[in-house]
Amino acid sequence: MTILGISAFYHDAAAAILQDGEIIAAAQEERFTRKKHDPEFPVNAIRACLEYAGVSTDQLDAVVFYDKPFLKFERLLETYCAFAPKGLPSFLLSMPVWLGEKLFLKKRIREGISAIGVFDKKKTELLFAEHHLSHAASAFYPSPFEESAILTIDGVGEWATASICKGKGNEIKVLKELHFPHSVGLLYSAFTYYCGFRVNSGEYKLMGLAPYGNPNSPVYRHCLEVIRTRLVTIYEDGSIFLDQRFFGYAAGLRMVPDGKWKKLFGFGRRRPEDAIEGYHCDMALAIQTITEEIVLKMAKEAKRLTGCKHLCMAGGVALNAVANGKLHGTGLYDDIFIQPAAGDAGGALGAALAASHICFGRQRVTGGQAASVQKGSFLGKAYAEREIEEELKLKRAVYRRYDKEEEFLQEVARLLAEGNIVGWFQGRMEFGPRALGARSILADARNPGMQKKLNLSIKYREGFRPFAPAVLYEDAGEYFELEGPSPYMLLVKPVRKSRRLALPEGYDAFGAMDKLYYQRSDIPSVTHVDHSARVQTVHRETNEKFWRLLQQFKVLTGYSLLVNTSFNVRGEPIVNTPGDAYRCFMNTEMDYLAIGNYLLDKKEQPFYPRENINKIIDPD
Repeated sequence: MTILGISAFYHDAAAAILQDGEIIAAAQEERFTRKKHDPEFPVNAIRACLEYAGVSTDQLDAVVFYDKPFLKFERLLETYCAFAPKGLPSFLLSMPVWLGEKLFLKKRIREGISAIGVFDKKKTELLFAEHHLSHAASAFYPSPFEESAILTIDGVGEWATASICKGKGNEIKVLKELHFPHSVGLLYSAFTYYCGFRVNSGEYKLMGLAPYGNPNSPVYRHCLEVIRTRLVTIYEDGSIFLDQRFFGYAAGLRMVPDGKWKKLFGFGRRRPEDAIEGYHCDMALAIQTITEEIVLKMAKEAKRLTGCKHLCMAGGVALNAVANGKLHGTGLYDDIFIQPAAGDAGGALGAALAASHICFGRQRVTGGQAASVQKGSFLGKAYAEREIEEELKLKRAVYRRYDKEEEFLQEVARLLAEGNIVGWFQGRMEFGPRALGARSILADARNPGMQKKLNLSIKYREGFRPFAPAVLYEDAGEYFELEGPSPYMLLVKPVRKSRRLALPEGYDAFGAMDKLYYQRSDIPSVTHVDHSARVQTVHRETNEKFWRLLQQFKVLTGYSLLVNTSFNVRGEPIVNTPGDAYRCFMNTEMDYLAIGNYLLDKKEQPFYPRENINKIIDPD
């Protein structure tokens, strides 16, 4: 049985395909269109999944969409009525879209697939899964657990904004839900907006900014008090009540009423181009603290309701690696599995899995065999050596091809040890927002100037942003206070005290940039200002070539970790094709590109320096 899952029309459109219950391929539409968080019908992602699976559209047994549009429309209408006449501008803006497009999703989906190939309505079932069921299924079914609590937290689906479920065998039972407009995800997004970042994409920036806050400052304490006493009531089970007088997302065109928040907090909304001040950092720390408290209470409630020793997590808030790390460190659960594509993109995978196991009764793989179900989240397209070489020739690139992979890895390790920055393009593309060693930019974590260089000269992004370490799984405990694996870069853990350097007196009160460039450990480029790191453990079973590169780096330096950041620049998706990789390589200050077993030196390229590239990189 072949099942296609789809998410689309809100943000992060994606497709995933299963064959006889096995995850064959999954991809986000943004990687093909080069439009970050592209919400449109994922024609390109579907094509890629079908091609990898070796099937055509007329061979699909079912197509499953990741939420139920009529329930979502019901929520919108009831919300507008409840807030009338306040929501009239938003109503007039959104209703034409719903009445013209989103209420006719069956037709749009059939037309979208028909643009690719034949869609036989008699043969292929068209199904719709509830949004939070899609999230729950995306986490539980690829997990190794026969039985598990499932916690999903995001902005909003149809009505639910968070859910606690219990998974057992093929079944997922919903035990408790939190409903709109009370939402942890939307609460966090409101602060994302107020601190000057873009909603639905800047939340991870807010998380990265939080450690720059001063936990002893009066601004931080004031922000905490305002959030607790004026904005949100937090109950023991983790459910929350948001005072809608101070929010605008339910029926307005803005997340919050700026004037009311300015009176509450004592400072106005930061515009994206404005400098980041200390009070922005303190506000970020305050909402991060509140979010961690809520997530922990929800996890405790899930434990109480299910009695399970294991937990699965999904939904956009499950990408908050700091909260995940704190929860993991409590020991509340024996083990936690977090879906690496926890946001809406992962809903495509979850919808397909829900149909496979719930509707069609496909038995799950659990226990030791289940470790490979998610396949390391390397679920996109891989490019053959021939395809890579053809693309490099088309770009008129100068390259060296290595016949022996071991020599190639030794050379790349040497270049990294010498302080070079290397674009790393290998194997199948990752599914989800994190680069995990297939479409990555790599550098030496020991280099104290590397964080600044990567942010300003490679990624072209805010200087405060931290970088993650990729470390051999076998050696992770030598560097971080981490027990067990963290293969998807979804746990923030402390750097071991033995590796830390002493901080000066009054460090908490330093300005953000002063904290940023102070060396804090012997692996400074992956050590955040609070001595934490968002750890990725690299496993031979799922990414052998990257694992072997780390081994070679260890032989040369004694260190078995590297900086691993996504292969893209600010504002664009992670690279997908060899052509994307070459373009990004040439338009940044990267020194080398390692693509397949081909190695490119920037200085040898015919169009270097960089200012000449845009005219010639894509010759007619």
